[in-house]
This record gives sequence, C-alpha cells and structure tokens, in this order.
Amino acid sequence: MQQTEKGDIDSRSLFRLFQQHRKPLLIIAVATIALSYIFTLPVFITPLYKSTVVLYPTSSNSISKLLLSTTFSTNKDILEFGEDEQTERMLQILSSNKIRDKVIEKYDLANHYNLSRDSRYRLTRLYNEYESKIRFRKTEYMAVKITVLDRDPVIAADMANEIAELFDSTMNTMQKEVAKRAFVIVENEYFKLRTEVEIMEDSINALRRLGVHDYESQAEMINQQLAIELAKGNQGGIKRLEDKLDMLAKYGGLYVSIRDNLEHQRKQLSQIKAKYDEAKVDATENLPHKFVVTNAFPAEQKSYPIRWLVALIALFSTFFLSGLVLIILDRYPMAEKKNASRNPA
Repeated sequence: MQQTEKGDIDSRSLFRLFQQHRKPLLIIAVATIALSYIFTLPVFITPLYKSTVVLYPTSSNSISKLLLSTTFSTNKDILEFGEDEQTERMLQILSSNKIRDKVIEKYDLANHYNLSRDSRYRLTRLYNEYESKIRFRKTEYMAVKITVLDRDPVIAADMANEIAELFDSTMNTMQKEVAKRAFVIVENEYFKLRTEVEIMEDSINALRRLGVHDYESQAEMINQQLAIELAKGNQGGIKRLEDKLDMLAKYGGLYVSIRDNLEHQRKQLSQIKAKYDEAKVDATENLPHKFVVTNAFPAEQKSYPIRWLVALIALFSTFFLSGLVLIILDRYPMAEKKNASRNPA
C-alpha cells in the first residue's frame, strides 16, 4: 500500500486496500444488515408508535379584564394567540409534576412500563421512562408540540390528548387558588363598605324625618323668610322660623358631615363593586387557555425503531471499524521491519 512521505495513507491506497479485501467486507456488510434486521424485530426491541398534539396558548388569562373591565386598557384580544412568553409558560406547566403525576396515575404507567413494585429506584425509573416517552417542544411558529411514544398506538394518542386537556385544568386550578383568595378579600371589603353606606343612609333618613333635608338651602330660605316676618312684625311666624333655625343649628352640622361622607363612600362603593364583579368572574368562571391546532390520533405505523436507519448506522460503523483494522494489519509488518532494522541481531 502506498504512503505519503509522512507515512500517512492516501485515498488511493485506502481504496486499493478495500478492493483487495472486498469479499470479506461484502460478507461483513451482508451479515451486518441481516443482524440489524434480526435484532430490530419486536422480540428484541419493542416497537413504539408516535402521536402528537399541536397547541397555541391564549394571549391572556384574566377573564374579567378582557370581558368586563372598562378601566383596564389592552390591545390583546381573547381570540388572539399567545406570544413567546405565553409559549414558554405553557412548556413549563406541561413539564410540571402536576400533569405528570395525573397522567401516571390515570394510565397506571408503572405497570404499563413493566416496573415492579419491589424494583429499586422505581420512581426514578418511572419518571425517566415518562420523560423519554413524552416530550414537549416549541415549534418555529411559537406553538407547542406534545409528542408521545408508546407501544400501544391508542394509548399514545389518548395520553397526548389527555395532556393537552390537563393543561387547561392545571392552569385553572393554579389561578383559582389565587383568584378565590382575592375574591374573599374584595367580597369582605365590599360588604363592609355597603353596610357602612346603609348605616349612613339610615342616619340621613332619620335627620330628614326631623326636618333637615338640605342644610344650606334650608338655612338660606329660613333666613330670608325670617327677615320678611321681622319686617312684618309677625311674632308667631318669627317663633316658628326661629325654632326651625334652632333645629338646623342642632342637626345641620351632623347632616352635612354624614352627607359628604356618604357621597364619598358611594363613589368608593361603586369602584369596589366593579372590582367585586371582576373578582367573582375570575374566581368562578373558566375559559380555555389553549387553541388546539392538531389533535392526536392512533398511528398506523410504528415510529421506532427505524430499521433502515439502524441498518445504515450499523453498516457505516462496521465499515469504519473494518477499515481501521485493515489499516492496522497492513501497517504492522512495516513497523516490524523498521524495528528489525533499528535493532539488528
């Protein structure tokens, strides 16, 4: 075999080397393909079927702000697809143990994956098996793709669709925990303020029954009428007007204080009533958090193992190792001769 000055084998020499040993290499290639076919049979490798679901997240999660609020300004629409931030959040929730544990329990994956109850590190092996068979990734168009591999095509499709549905229920559960607590706080404040307003309204009504209807206008009118009666010298009229002025002097300040405070509290009540309505909707109502682009269906053909790919990789590896062995065997006698010339007997 020809070599370069540095002792490296050139491509022509390598080709001639393979040509010289083409028969054993052909036998090895045929044997590799045959063994690849045999060892990829279901007896040795369990075939897996793939099912996928493609989802888009929604743009917002607050029902009340999008549908009810008149003060919250946003350019988002309830029918708008979410952006990168919502997609990343969807990936995090899909990968959470909340969804994982529900899927494992519903489909009894420990037994489905043939994991014995007495096996060591059973949970670790179960979670590793789950993560190797169920994957989530972001597509180039900001959607989320759920991929499930399983030996049963129906179970693979069911699990993929179930995980998509669990995303909604998990999101709702997480948000309802916060929304319900917020609603209790707003509800307490709303009813507390409404009770205060009702008490002040009752006080105003009681003062009106005493004759105080509008302190400023009443005082002005009585003073004007008193001046007229004084000019006429009508003592009876003067006495009645003075009694009314005494009544206004006694209750007028209280009336003005309650009236002004009531006006302020009514404004506060109106604002907190709007918050109460929004919080109630958030705590009791649900909206989907996803748009399903593609639902999963049972696959008709297995996705793993890919026999031609296994055979191709095995064939390439075999040729590489065979070539390496042939080169070593071809160069070894030359190395022996060099050693003999350096160390004559």
